[in-house]
Amino acid sequence: MGDVDGNVLAANSLAKFGVEHMFGVVGIPVTSLANRAVSMGIRFISFHNEQSAGYAASAYGYLTGRPGVLLTVSGPGCVHGLAGLSNAMANAWPTIMISGSCDQNDVGRGDFQELDQIEAVKPFSKFSIKATNITEIPNCVAQVLDWAVSGRPGGCYLDIPSDVLHQKVSESEAETLLTKAEKNRRKNGTFTVQGSKISEAVSLLKHAERPLIVFGKGAAYARAEEPLRKLVQTTGIPFLPTPMGKGLLPDTHELAATAARSLAIGKCDVALVVGARLNWLLHFGESPKWSKDVKFILVDVSPEEIELRKPYLGLVGDAKHVLEILNKEIKDDPFCLGNTHPWVQAISNKVKDNVSKMEAQLAKDVVPFNFLTPMRIIRDAILGLGSPAPVLVSEGANTMDVGRSVLIQTEPRTRLDAGTWGTMGVGLGYCIAAAVASPGRLVVAVEGDSGFTFSAIEVETLVRYQLPVVVIVFNNGGVYGGDRRGPEEINGPYKDDPAPTSFVPNAGYHALIEAFGGKGYLVGTPDELKCALSESFSARKPAVINVVIDPYAGSESGRLQHKN
Repeated sequence: MGDVDGNVLAANSLAKFGVEHMFGVVGIPVTSLANRAVSMGIRFISFHNEQSAGYAASAYGYLTGRPGVLLTVSGPGCVHGLAGLSNAMANAWPTIMISGSCDQNDVGRGDFQELDQIEAVKPFSKFSIKATNITEIPNCVAQVLDWAVSGRPGGCYLDIPSDVLHQKVSESEAETLLTKAEKNRRKNGTFTVQGSKISEAVSLLKHAERPLIVFGKGAAYARAEEPLRKLVQTTGIPFLPTPMGKGLLPDTHELAATAARSLAIGKCDVALVVGARLNWLLHFGESPKWSKDVKFILVDVSPEEIELRKPYLGLVGDAKHVLEILNKEIKDDPFCLGNTHPWVQAISNKVKDNVSKMEAQLAKDVVPFNFLTPMRIIRDAILGLGSPAPVLVSEGANTMDVGRSVLIQTEPRTRLDAGTWGTMGVGLGYCIAAAVASPGRLVVAVEGDSGFTFSAIEVETLVRYQLPVVVIVFNNGGVYGGDRRGPEEINGPYKDDPAPTSFVPNAGYHALIEAFGGKGYLVGTPDELKCALSESFSARKPAVINVVIDPYAGSESGRLQHKN
C-alpha cells in the first residue's frame, strides 16, 4: 500500500462523487490535479483563458443539471475565473470553481500569485471553503458539489493550497476519508406546496379573463417541459417564454405568444410565471409594460425570491414538481379557454399579423447583407436538420436581438445566450460546453463580431478537440456597426482615431480557424451562405463562417437603447 498526495485525492474525490467533465487552464499548482483527473476518467477540456472556461462550466451546469467544474491556477487565474462564477450566480446555474493557492506558510509574505481567494470570491459564490489539510479534501469536494445544486443553484468555490496538494496520506486512509465524505453528503430538500395555495392558483387561472403562462430557463433547468406542455394543452392558456425558455414548447405552437409579446404582457390579468424572475428581462413585472392590475402567480425554487418580488401568490418549489401538482388539481376541476376565446383570438391574430410583417421583410434578399437576410437563411438551414435540433448559441447586440425574433427553437435547452447578466464573450465557452454536454447534437453559434472576438482564440480549442461546432460571425465592423458618431462627437486631438465602436473593416475571421486546421468560409451573398451552411452542417467539424454585413445595417440593441 502506497501513499497518495492531495492531487490524487482531489481527483479521486471528484470522480467518485460523479464529476465527468472539467474545464480550465492548467499551470502551477494544479497541472498534476488535471492530469490525475484525466487518468481517473474525467474529461478535461483545456482552454486558453479562464473566463471562457468558466463560461463553459456554467453552461454545462445548466445543460446537464450537474455542477460544471472550473479549474484555475492561483491569483490571476482565480480572478479571471470569477467571470464564469459570477455568470453562474446571475443565471442560477450550478458551477464550482476550484483554484490552487499559495503555500499556507507563505501567506502575507508576497508569495507567487498570492491572493486571499476566499475573500475575493465571496460576492460571486453561494458557498466557499478552503481545504487546509489533505484530510479535508474529500469533504470539501462533496460540500461544494452539493451546495451548487441545493435550493437555487449557483456558483461555489473550493480553494486548495499548494502545500495541501503535496501532502500525503496512505491509500487506506484516503479510502476512509472518501467513504466518510460520501456518507455525510448534503441532501437537496424539496418544498411541499400548500394545497390551499395550489387551489388558489388554479382558481385564479380558471376565472381570469386574459391569463398568460410565462416560463424561463429555470423551468428548462428543472426539466419541466412535459408538465408544462400538459398544462398548456389542458387549459388552452397562451404562453410566453423568456429567451432561454424558448424551446420548452415549440415556438411554432399555436398558443405561443412570442410574436405578440407586448399585447400578452400588457393586457393579461393573471400571469403564471414559472422559473423566471421578474427582473429586467420581464420589466420587473411593473407598468407600463405590464398592466398595473395584473396578478402574478410566481413559481420559484427560492423562498427569498418570492419574498423579494411579493407576487399576488407565491408557490415555492421545483418548477416541474409544482406544475405536476397544478395539473393534478386542474384534472379534478378542468377548464379550457378554447380557440374561440376572445383572449386566445386576440393573441393569435396579433401573432399572425406580426409574423406576416416579419416574413415580408425576411423574404427580401438584401445585398450587401442586412441582418434579416442571412438570419432567414440560417433559420431555414437549421430547421432543415430536423431532430435532434442543434444547440443554438447567440450573442451580440443586433445579432442576438434579431436572432431571438427570427430563429426558431423547437426543443428544450437548445438556446444559450447572454442571459440574465447580459454577458458578452460567452459564445465560444458555451459552444464547447454544449458540444461536451450534448454529444449527439450539432452546435451552431450565431454571433456578432464583437461578441465573437471576446474569446475568438478558443476556435483553436474547437479544433484541438474536434468538436462539432459551426460559428457564424455577423461581421459589420464593430460594436453595433460602423462609425455612428455625430459631428459633435468627432473632435479633439484624437478625432482621426477609429470610433470606440469600430473594428478593422472586413476582418478575416474565417482565416483564424484555418490557422489551426479548421474550416473557414467568407460569404457575402445568399448562395455563398447557403453553400457554407450546407457543407459545414454536414461535416459536423469545427468551422467559422464569416458573414459580411453592411456596417450601417441595424442599430443599438433595441431592448437597451434607453440605457446607452
